[in-house]
Parts: sequence; C-alpha cells; structure tokens
Amino acid sequence: MKSLSRVRYEKAGHIARVTMNRPEVLNAMDLRMHEELGEIWDDFEADDDMRVALLAGEGTRAFSVGQDLKELATREQAGLAAPSTFGSRGKPGWPRLTERFDLTKPVVAKVQGHALGGGFELALACDIVVASEDARLALPEAAFGLIAGAGGVFRLTRQLPWRTAMGHLLTGRAMDARRAYALGLVNEVVPAEELDSCAEAWVADLVRSAPLSVRAIKEAALRSVGLSLEAAFAAEYPWERRRMHSTDAVEGPRAFAEKREPEWQGR
Repeated sequence: MKSLSRVRYEKAGHIARVTMNRPEVLNAMDLRMHEELGEIWDDFEADDDMRVALLAGEGTRAFSVGQDLKELATREQAGLAAPSTFGSRGKPGWPRLTERFDLTKPVVAKVQGHALGGGFELALACDIVVASEDARLALPEAAFGLIAGAGGVFRLTRQLPWRTAMGHLLTGRAMDARRAYALGLVNEVVPAEELDSCAEAWVADLVRSAPLSVRAIKEAALRSVGLSLEAAFAAEYPWERRRMHSTDAVEGPRAFAEKREPEWQGR
C-alpha cells in the first residue's frame, strides 16, 4: 500500500479503523483520498484477520462534506474533468465503498458534525451508523447542478418512504441526527462526548459474533433485496455454504452447551 496522506488506517484486534483525515476542509474527498480509500478497502477485504471496519472523519466538525468541489472546479477550468454521472468506474478508488456490492464484512459509520453529499452517501452504504446529536445529514447536489451519483439517489429511496426521500433529494434539505434516527437511517444517537464509546460498543458486539455468520448474513441480505421471498430461500449464497460446513458452526452450540465463550476460527 502506498503512503497514506489523506486517510489514517489502523488495524488491531480484528478491527480496521478508517479515518478520513482532512479536517481543515471538513474531510472533503479529493481524488487522492478516493485513491487511498480504494487501496484500504482492498486491503480490508483481503485480510482474513479483519472482521469489521469503523469509518469516521477526523475532528469534530464533519464526518465528510463529500466531493472536494474546489478541486473539481479547478480541474474543470483546466479541462481535466470529464462529465460524470452515477458510479465511479474509471475514476480513482474504483470500486468505491458505495459500489462494493460484494463486500460481506460489516462497516460501521461513526458520524459527527456534517455528513453531506458523498459523505452522507458513504454513511448510507454502511451497515450500522451511529451519530452524535450534532450530526447534520444532507444530499445538496441539486443546488450545485450535480446529482447524488455515489448511490444517494438509489439508497435513499430504498431506505426511506418515497416522498420523504424525494423531499430531501430534490431540495437538498438537511436532517439532524434525531430525525435520521426516527426515519431508520441511524442505529443510535448519543451526545458527542459518548460517540466514541457508542461506536466501540457496536464494533465489539460485531467482533464477538461468529465472523462467518456475520458475512453470510450480510451476503444473504444484500443478494436477496430484489428477490421474492420464495426466490430468496432458493438462491445460492457462497458465504452461507462456507458457514454451514465450518468448524465455527459446530463450535457455537458446543460452547453454549459447555457454558463458555466460543473460540471462533473463521473456518
């Protein structure tokens, strides 16, 4: 992996901690950050010792305000920015987290302050989201002649009632953390001083769970979204096949019967 200048990446205790590290610009994502994040997600996915990722933004002011619009404007003036639409194919960092549809390891987002545009889209792509009471989430792309092309248009309309989603997409209106919680976009909202401990509690629960079970559950949930219930039961899930025939599938019930903590092998 190349030297990281935009993202901090730390691995320990089965946990990959990924921190967008441009607090001076509210963790806006420039092309270099996307490139670094792409390398990090590749490493996280390939490292069998890593079971969960915790994604955050450096500082207390923002998770991320999304695309670095100043960089975009500079590139457009120089004739270097091609027209863009949905997705990141052909761009630095592809596939970005918002398009890693086969990533079966869980990702937890820790959101404080602003989560705007691509920052909000990153959170929408995570499996669990915890937020501080001062969090503010929005997709303001329409106000800039842009579109929520990193999945915001698609995910928000799937995760919210239609009119609620369209109201936010078409106007860019923001929602606070409590509203996001009430709508089911956030798992837990806590005071800012409790956000770290809240996120760590979720991560600890995920690490305690059987790693193959976690991956099988996420895979089945993702792959079955567009299927009928009957088709979902009949579909093939590779990680579920691995879990079903694993030593962990025997270890869990045995540990329960023996009244001890299971020792997961991930195989």
